[in-house]
Amino acid sequence: MPEEFLRPDGHQEAPRAETGSVSAPGMASGPQLSAGLRLSMYLRCLAIQGSWNYEILVGNGVGFCVEPALRQLPGGIDGPRYREALARQSVYFNAHPYLAALAIGALARAEVEQVAPQRIERFRTALCGPLGSVGDRLVWAAWLPACSLVALLLFGVGGSALAVVLGFLALYNVGHLGLRDWALRAGWRHGLRVATALGHPVLQHGPRYIGRVSAVLGGLALPLAVHRAIGGQAPLTPIPVGVAVVTPLLAVLLVRLQGRAEGWRVVLFLLAAFVLYSVVR
Repeated sequence: MPEEFLRPDGHQEAPRAETGSVSAPGMASGPQLSAGLRLSMYLRCLAIQGSWNYEILVGNGVGFCVEPALRQLPGGIDGPRYREALARQSVYFNAHPYLAALAIGALARAEVEQVAPQRIERFRTALCGPLGSVGDRLVWAAWLPACSLVALLLFGVGGSALAVVLGFLALYNVGHLGLRDWALRAGWRHGLRVATALGHPVLQHGPRYIGRVSAVLGGLALPLAVHRAIGGQAPLTPIPVGVAVVTPLLAVLLVRLQGRAEGWRVVLFLLAAFVLYSVVR
């Protein structure tokens, strides 16, 4: 987390002592997120980019998503605390639109627990970079290409245009809607200690594993899709299926042979094999 959440000696800031059973602001054992409030904030997260602009990016969207929680502040929607908090949450903010829900949950809890405004502002600013970087790697660089390759594979095995579109939309939306829901709940649960959620294995290691799966999907999907695109019939006949299976296996072999076999020799061997097959056939 940012330096302002650490003591000068580098150790984590100790939670402030509280009387009774009330926990310190922003700690994990705070107020529960009711089903109604969670649903309201979640639905608003789907429209977080509705007021996007070049000046404050998704800042207005964050304020819009946090607003249902701010109604719990003393004085309600007519009170000064509500107006001040809403204004504070409607300024510049830049993050991945899906993982922004993590910030929304954490900021909503901080406002409800009436954490010091200066601390909320520093925390809000510190979230932009990590949420943007992690979200881009997980969604744009990993999940979206993987879903596209699944759709391409559906096309290659003979799926209709409707099946390809619906398959892509179903898979992609299951991922991003689930990510938004998890992020909102995790943000509220961890509050100002939301760095714990950013260390989740899916966020840290998901892009690498999804990338490996995408490589295999690409090896299966591309030959089948090209075969169908050039007018080949019966995509599940032995030849196109064989090429689709051999391609990812060949990719794995090339990785294993890295440093022990030159690329041009491997390509030359494959060309010779194709020529031999054409002559024999």
